[in-house]
Amino acid sequence: MRAEIERRLGLKAIDVYGLSEIMGPGVAVECEAQDGLHGWEDHFLFEIIDPDTGRPVAEGAAGELVITTLTKQALPMIRYRTRDITCATRERCACGRTHLRLRRITGRNDDMLIIRGVNVYPSQIEAVLVGLPGLTPHYQLVVERRGNLDELTVEVEAAGDDVLAYPEIEARVKHHIKSLIGVTAAVAAKKPGEVPRSQGKAVRVRDLRPKAR
Repeated sequence: MRAEIERRLGLKAIDVYGLSEIMGPGVAVECEAQDGLHGWEDHFLFEIIDPDTGRPVAEGAAGELVITTLTKQALPMIRYRTRDITCATRERCACGRTHLRLRRITGRNDDMLIIRGVNVYPSQIEAVLVGLPGLTPHYQLVVERRGNLDELTVEVEAAGDDVLAYPEIEARVKHHIKSLIGVTAAVAAKKPGEVPRSQGKAVRVRDLRPKAR
C-alpha cells in the first residue's frame, strides 16, 4: 500500500506511531531509511514484554509494547500496556541515529485469534489481501466453533460482478493465506458492496463462537 502511495504521489511515505493516551502521533517515527521507527527515548521509556507473563523478552523478539512517559506532566503514564505487538532493536540505523527502533506493528494481542494452535492477527490477513488482483480493500474474518474445533472463514469482496471468477479468487486467496501465515482458512468471495462497512473504525472480526458461561 505504501509503495502504491509513493508511486502515485511521487513522495516518500513515512510511518508515524502514536497513542492518544501517551501524546498522540510522534511517539516513534521512521527516518528516510524506512527501517523501523525511532522511539524518542528522551521522552519515553520503551519495553517489550511477554503479554502473558509481563516479563521482558529478548532483544529482537516479538512482544507487547509498554511505554512509560518521562517528561509528560499533566497525565504521566507508568508502564502503560499498549496491546500492540512489535519488536525492538538497538542496532545503529543506516541514518546514523542510535535511538531504539520499533519494528512494524504486527497486530494487537487483544485482537489475536488462535485457530487450531496458530496465532492469527487481522493485520496479517490484510497484508496478504492487499495488492491481490480482483479484490477491493474490504474484508471480514468470521470465526465459528464446529464440533471441538474453531473454523476461520475469510470473507473477501470481489472487484467485479462476474461470479464465475469467484471460485478462482477464493482458491488464490486461500493458497496465499496458507503459504504466508500457515493457517488453513475457508474463503468466501462476496459481490461488490456485500462486505459490511463500519461507521468509524472498521470491524474486521465477527466471532460467532459460543461465549463461555
